[in-house]
Amino acid sequence: MTKVGIINPGAMGISIAASARSAGRDVLWSSAGRSAASRQRAAEQDLLDVDSMEDLCAACQLILCVCPPHAAQSVAQSVIEAGFRGLYCDGNAIAPRKALAIGENMGAAGIDFVDGSIIGPPAWKPGSTRFYLSGASAARVADLFAGTVTEAIVIGDEVGRASALKMVFASGTKGFTALQSAIQALAESLGVREDLYREWQRRDPDSATRAQDNVRGVTEKAWRFTGEMQEIANTFEGAGLPNGFFLAAHDVYQRMAHFKDADELPTLDEVLAALLDARR
Repeated sequence: MTKVGIINPGAMGISIAASARSAGRDVLWSSAGRSAASRQRAAEQDLLDVDSMEDLCAACQLILCVCPPHAAQSVAQSVIEAGFRGLYCDGNAIAPRKALAIGENMGAAGIDFVDGSIIGPPAWKPGSTRFYLSGASAARVADLFAGTVTEAIVIGDEVGRASALKMVFASGTKGFTALQSAIQALAESLGVREDLYREWQRRDPDSATRAQDNVRGVTEKAWRFTGEMQEIANTFEGAGLPNGFFLAAHDVYQRMAHFKDADELPTLDEVLAALLDARR
C-alpha cells in the first residue's frame, strides 16, 4: 500500500489528508516544529507521526504539500535535501512559473513531480472541493482520492497548468473581495458608506449585506491570502498584463492579517478601521 506524507496539516491540508485516509491509505506527517493546533488536527484524523522530514521522506512513496505560498519553494527544497525519491505533489497557490521551477528542481533530484491546485473550502463535504492536477503522473495522485469527498481532476500533462487555473480563478474571487473591502473602507473615509449601501440595495436588495459579510468573513483567512495575491501578481506580470491591482490586494489583506487569531469575527467597523490605518 502506498504510504502518503502530508506537509502540512493546516485547515486545508488536514482535510486533504483525511480524504486520503478515508480511501484506506496510511497518511504520515512530521510534528517536528509544528504547532499544538496542527498536532491536535493530526491526532483527530489518526495521522501517523514521524520524527523528522528525513523520516517522512524515507517512509513515504508519495508526498502532498499544502502550505502557504511563500513556503512552497523552501519546503520543496527541504524534501530534496532529505533524499526523497518518490512522487511529490505541490498543492499550493503558486504562480505557474514557480511550479515549473519547483518541478525542474525535483526532476533534477530524481523526484517525480505533479502540479496541483485546490479550489473550494477544506474538503469535508462532497461536491465542495476540487483538487486540480497536471503533470505526467497526475493520474497517480488522482487515484488516491477516488471515492472520497475530494474531487481530484486531471487537466493535462503540463506542469504549471493546475497552478495557472488556481491563479486565474482566485484572481476573480479573492481579488474581488479585496476590492470590495477597499471600496467600503474608501466610502467610510469619505463619509458616504451608508449612501453607498442604499445605492447598492436599489440595484440588488441583498448586495450591501453580502458585501459586509464578505469583508468580515475573509478576515480569519487574510493572512494566507497575502502571499496568494503576490503569486497572482507574478502570474499577471509573466503574461505581460498589469499586476498592480493584485499588489494592492496584497496590501489590503496584509492590513487584515492580524485578525487571524481573533476569538470571533471582528465587526465591520473594526475591519474598516484596520484598512484605513496605513501603519498596519
